[in-house]
Amino acid sequence: MVPVLGVHLTLAENRSGELKLLMAAGILGFLFDTVLVAAGVFLPVAYLLPRPLSPPWMVSLWLNFAATLNVSLAWLRGRMLLAVFFGAIGGPLAYYSGARMGATEALPSLGGMLVLALGWGCMTPVLVCLARAFTAGKNTPE
Repeated sequence: MVPVLGVHLTLAENRSGELKLLMAAGILGFLFDTVLVAAGVFLPVAYLLPRPLSPPWMVSLWLNFAATLNVSLAWLRGRMLLAVFFGAIGGPLAYYSGARMGATEALPSLGGMLVLALGWGCMTPVLVCLARAFTAGKNTPE
């Protein structure tokens, strides 16, 4: 992940804005997943940090997602309802897929999937707005 983000930052037109976005996404993702683990929504395979703290490998997924927001997902800017929709669908599916591959101790329950849908339906537009705010005025697609 570190080399990929290094290349991403090297190619970014607004490195400081991208770095701010990555930091914000990492912190928000860490807090989001930590709350969900503490609530028992899902239990990721622990690594380095004790539960309920989100493991670093999950934070790296948030960083990778954030790196797409000013590139392949820049089209979501100004389309907040689509950001809500795609977040509410894609977020839970990503967690479910990860669980199927063994990244969690069990598959999320239906209630857990609904919580993830609600959470990601909120987090995706927030991250889209942060991406726009941190890179405003720097040749990024509107």
